[in-house]
Amino acid sequence: MDTTAIHDNIKNEDVCLIDSASTHTILKDKKYFSHLVMREANVSTISGSSNLIEGSGRATVLLHGGTRMHIDDALYSTKSHRNLLSYKDIRRNGYHIETIEEENKEYIAITSMVDGNKCYLEKLPSISSGLYYTFISTIESHSIINSKFMDRDRFVVWHNRLGHPGTIMMRKILENSLGHSLMSKRIPQSNDLACIACSQGKLIIRPSSIKVRNESLTFLERIQGDICGPIHPSCGPFRYFMVLIDASTKWSHVSLLSTRNLAFARLLAQLIRLRAQFPDYPIKTIRLDNAGEFTSQHFNDYCMSVGIDVEHPVAHVHTQNGLAESLIKRLQLIARPLLMKAKLPTSCWGHAVLHAASLIRIRPTSYHEYSPLQMVFGQEPNISHLRIFGCAVYIPITPPQRTKMGPQRRLGIYVGYESPSIIKYLEPMTGDLFTARFADCHFDESVFPTLGGENNKLDKEISWNELALSHYDPRTRQCELEIQKLIHLQSLANQLPDAFTDPHRVTKSHVPAMNAPSRVDVPIGHHENTNESKARLKRGRPIGSKDKNPRKRKGAVNQDGPIEDKLPNIADISAQEQHQVPEHIENNEISINYVLDGKQWNRNTVNIDEIFAYNSALNVIDENEDHEPKSMNACKKRKDWPKWNDAVKAELHSLEKRKVFGPVVLTPDGVNPVGYKWVFVRKRNENGDITRYKARLVAQGFSQRPGIDYEETYSPVVDATTFRYLISLAIREGLDLRLMDVVTAYLYGSLDNDIYMKLPEGFHLPEAYKSSSRERYSIKLNKSLYGLKQSGRMWYNRLSEYLIKEGYANDPICPCVFLKRLGTEFVIISVYVDDINIIGTPNELTKAITCLKKEFEMKDLGRTKYCLGLQVEHLPNGILVHQEGYTTKVLKRFYMDKSHPLSTPMVVRSLDVKKDPFRPRESDEELLGPEVPYLSAIGALMYLAGHTRPDISFAVNLLARYSSSPTRRHWNGVKHILRYLQGTQDMGLFFSNESKADLVGYADAGYLSDPHTSRSQTGYLFTCGDTAISWRSVKQTLTATSSNHAEILAIHEASRECVWLRSIIQHIRSSCGLTSEKMAPTPLHEDNAACIVQLKEGYIKGDRTKHISPKFFFTHDLQKNGDITVKQVRSSDNLADLFTKALPPSTFERLVRKIGVRRLRDFN
Repeated sequence: MDTTAIHDNIKNEDVCLIDSASTHTILKDKKYFSHLVMREANVSTISGSSNLIEGSGRATVLLHGGTRMHIDDALYSTKSHRNLLSYKDIRRNGYHIETIEEENKEYIAITSMVDGNKCYLEKLPSISSGLYYTFISTIESHSIINSKFMDRDRFVVWHNRLGHPGTIMMRKILENSLGHSLMSKRIPQSNDLACIACSQGKLIIRPSSIKVRNESLTFLERIQGDICGPIHPSCGPFRYFMVLIDASTKWSHVSLLSTRNLAFARLLAQLIRLRAQFPDYPIKTIRLDNAGEFTSQHFNDYCMSVGIDVEHPVAHVHTQNGLAESLIKRLQLIARPLLMKAKLPTSCWGHAVLHAASLIRIRPTSYHEYSPLQMVFGQEPNISHLRIFGCAVYIPITPPQRTKMGPQRRLGIYVGYESPSIIKYLEPMTGDLFTARFADCHFDESVFPTLGGENNKLDKEISWNELALSHYDPRTRQCELEIQKLIHLQSLANQLPDAFTDPHRVTKSHVPAMNAPSRVDVPIGHHENTNESKARLKRGRPIGSKDKNPRKRKGAVNQDGPIEDKLPNIADISAQEQHQVPEHIENNEISINYVLDGKQWNRNTVNIDEIFAYNSALNVIDENEDHEPKSMNACKKRKDWPKWNDAVKAELHSLEKRKVFGPVVLTPDGVNPVGYKWVFVRKRNENGDITRYKARLVAQGFSQRPGIDYEETYSPVVDATTFRYLISLAIREGLDLRLMDVVTAYLYGSLDNDIYMKLPEGFHLPEAYKSSSRERYSIKLNKSLYGLKQSGRMWYNRLSEYLIKEGYANDPICPCVFLKRLGTEFVIISVYVDDINIIGTPNELTKAITCLKKEFEMKDLGRTKYCLGLQVEHLPNGILVHQEGYTTKVLKRFYMDKSHPLSTPMVVRSLDVKKDPFRPRESDEELLGPEVPYLSAIGALMYLAGHTRPDISFAVNLLARYSSSPTRRHWNGVKHILRYLQGTQDMGLFFSNESKADLVGYADAGYLSDPHTSRSQTGYLFTCGDTAISWRSVKQTLTATSSNHAEILAIHEASRECVWLRSIIQHIRSSCGLTSEKMAPTPLHEDNAACIVQLKEGYIKGDRTKHISPKFFFTHDLQKNGDITVKQVRSSDNLADLFTKALPPSTFERLVRKIGVRRLRDFN
C-alpha cells in the first residue's frame, strides 16, 4: 500500500508513521494533547532547519490495536505532512520493538512481557517507501475503543487481585498501570458480572452530586490522620489501625497499633521518614483528630521546632477531617471482600487492611487521573506481581529441611507484598508470618487454603469500633515516653555522619521494621491436614525436628566453656542467611528521665548494686507530672515563682547565718574556682502533697581535684537492716520514735582545704567591686557547701564530735548509731545524712531533742511516719513498715498501674532448660533496644526488695543477672513482678508487740538453680520477733559439686551475717542496759541433715569433703563458741526457700506470711 492508497481509505490526520530516526513525536492535532504550551521552535530535517514547531506538551494516543502511548514531550505542528511516532517514546512506555515477517511481508511488532510471557500488542505494516505506519486516535473517556470484550475469567482474576474494585476504578487502574494483559480490552459493566464477595462486603452510600472544589495544595503541604478502633476480634496484638493521607496526591500510609498510646510515636516515625525521603517537600500542616491519643506536648514541641503546624478540627465536625475518615472507609470496603474471598478468619483483618492500603496507593482517585504512587514517584506502577489475597503460594523449602527425594516446596497463604520482589505469606498450621522472594514462588489463584487445615467460613463479624473495649486501653504516659524514645533516636541519627567512621555505633531504631502481626491465632477446632506441608518455625525448622549436624558457632570455646551471644544486625540479614556482628557493638539504655537528665548507661559495664538501686529509686520518687524547674530563669517563668523566690531568699539567708561565705576576692592566680548551680525541689509528704518549696545552692564539685581540693569523702549512713532492728526494738520495749530534720546540715561542716566558688546568681556584689566584671571575683568558702566532694564527711564529723562531747557512745560496728544511758533511761540516735531518728524512753528522748536543737537548727517532724521512702504505720498491736507510695510510683513509671494483678512474683520454672523463660539470651534472640528501661526497672525493684519486700527478692536477683544482655523474655519477667506488685502495693513488714525478741536464722541453697552456668543459689533470712530484718538471695560464685556442697556454702554466708547481727544487737542492748549477759546461741535452721552433721564434726578430709575449702566450715567454730546452733527443719518449713526458688502460690503465700509480711488493708 502506498501513500495515495492511504489517503483514499482514511483521513490523513489519523495516519501516524513510525520513525526510528525521529527524536521526538510530532502530532498535527491539539486533540491528542492533555497539556500544551504554544511556543514556536525550529526542528532539524533532511532539508535543513525549519520553523515547523508551534508548541509542545504532554500527549496521549491510542494505536489501532488498542495500545496506549503516553508522550511527555510531544511536539505540535499543523505544518507537518503527517504524524510521526518516535521509537524512543515507544520504549519509554515500557514496550519493545522487533521486526517480523509473515507471508513474505515485513512488519514491526510492538510487544510487552506479561507474567513472563511475550505478548504481541500491535503489528504495523509498511508502505512502499519502507516506513511503517499505524492509525491513531484519542482515548474515549468511558471505554476502550476495541469492541472485543476481555476474557471473563481473566477479568475476574484481575478483579480479585486488585481488591475487588468497581468498573470505573478497574478501568482507571488498567489505564494507569503496566504489567497486565487487559490494555486493549473492553471492561464489562457491573451488571454483566456478579461478585459474591463484593455484594457481601460492600455497602456504599452514594454521596451528593454537589462537590466542594479541590484545594490547590503541593505534596506534603497538609497531612491528615485518624484512628480506627478498637477492632474486635484483635489481629495478634493489634486492635487499631492509624491512617495518614496527603491532601494533595492522596498518598497514604497505614500503621497497625496495639494501643492508642502508640499513635503519636508511629505518626512521628512516619514524619521523620517523610522528611528524610522527600527533603524538597517540607511538611507544613498536620490535621489530626481531637481524640486523646493525639495530644502530646513533646510531639507539639517537636513539630514547632521543625516548623510544622498541628491542627485539630472543630469538635464533632467530622467533615474537617474527611479525607482520613474516607480513607478508613475505603480500607474497610476493600478489606472485607478480601477476607470473604480468601475465607480467612476475621482475626486476619490486619493483613487485609495492609494489603488494601497497598492497593489504594496504585488506584487513581476521583481527584486525579493518576494513582497516588504515580503522582509521588512519577512512574506508572507495575502490577505484574499482584496475586489474589489469600491464594495458595508454594515457597521453596530451606536447605536444612529439604531432602533430595522429598517435597521441594511448602504451602503458604499469600497475604500481600513488601515490595515487588518480596511477598508475605502465612504458615497455614501456625499462623506465623514469613517473607519470600516473588521469583522463587509458585501461585495457585484458584485455591484458598485456610488456617488450621480445613475449610473455614467467616464465622465472626468484624466490629470496627467496639466501644465496650475502650476502657481496656486508657490514656497513659506511655504516649509521652514513646515520643521521647523517638526524639532520642532521631538525635542519634543526627550524629550519624560522625558515626560512619565506626559503623557499629549506628543505633538501630525500635520502630518495628514490619508493620504486621508476626502471628495470627489459628481458629480453635481446626485439625491438621496430613497432605499439607509441615509448619515452619521462626528459625526455619519444622516442629519437633532436630539438627543432626549442628553447625559450629563463633565464640564456642568448648563444651564446658561459654558460648558468646551475637546480636544480629538487621541491615546485614538477607532472605537466606545471617551474618554476625562484632562483639564490641554498643549495648546502651536510656534512663527513664532521659529527656530531663540525658543519662545513658552501658549495660555491659554498669554495676548493679545498692547504690545503683538507690539512684534508680530517687528517679522514681522525684518524678512527677509537673517537673521541677532546672534553672533560675525557668523558675521566673512559672506561676509559682513567688514561692520559689521566697525559697531562694531563705537559702541565701541561711548561708549568711551559717557564715558559709567568706570574703569576696579577686580570683587568685592558678586557682580554678568551682562553679555553682541552683537546685529546686518541692518537699512532699507520704501522700505526695507539697509541704514546702526548697531552693538549694550547690557547688559543682566535679571540678574538684583529689589530693588538692579534698582528701576523705566517705560518710557513713545507717543501713536498712539496722533501721529495721531499731523499729523491732522500739515496738517490743514500748519506746517512742521521733524524726528530726537538720536544716542545711552540710553547712555546719568546716573545710580542711581552701575552696573558692564563682559568684552565684542572686548574690549581691559589694559596691566596691561593682565597677569590674563579676567573672573576675570569687568567694572563699568558710564551710562546706552542698555539692562539694567532702561535704557529707565534714557534716558527719561535725555531728559525731558534738554528740560524743555530749556523752553519747559510738561503736565502729555501727558508726551511725549513737547511744546514751542514764540509769534506766536511755536514748538511741540513728543518723542518715540530715534525717535523724531518735528512739528512747520519754525523758531521755526529750533531752536528746533539746541537745540537738541547742547546736543545730532542727525541724521536729514528730512521730516517725515517713523516712527514706519508707512509710511507718503505727497500729494498736505493732508497726507496719511499707512502701505503698513508692510502689505506686514505680508502677506508673513503667506503665503497669492499669495491669491485672498476679498472685506470685514469678512463674514456676520448667525443669527443661530449653523451656526455662529465664534462660540466658540465645544466639538468635534480639537484645532489648535502648528505649526499654530494663536497668531502671531492675534498680527500682532492687530498692524495694532490699527494704520492705523480701517476697520479690529472688525474682529480682534472678532477672538482675541479665542486665547486660536482656531480651524480651526477661522484660516479660520484670513485668510479671510489677503485676504482682499491682495487687500487693500496701504490703510490708509488720513488727508485732506480742512477739518474742529472739534472733532466728534460716539458710537454704537451691542446687543448680542456674543450670545454664552450673551455679546454685544462696538464700538466708534472719527474723527478730518473727519479722524479717535481714535477708539475701544471691547466686553462688563457686560451682557446687553436690547439694550438700551448696548447702555448706549457703550456711557459711548466713553465719557471717549472723556474726554481724549479733554484734550490733549485743552492742545496742548492753549500751542501753537492756541486758548484761552474753546473748544465747542464735538458732540457724537448715534442712540438709548431712550438712548439719558435717558442720557439727568440723572439717574432716575425706572423699566427700576434701574438695571443700576448710574456710567454709567457719560455722563449726561458731557452734563451738556458743554463738550459733544449727538445727534441722523440714524443707516445707524452711523460710529461706523463698530466696532460692520460685514457689507455687499456696506455698509462697504461706511462707510470706511466716516472715512477717502483711498488708495494710488487713488491719483496716
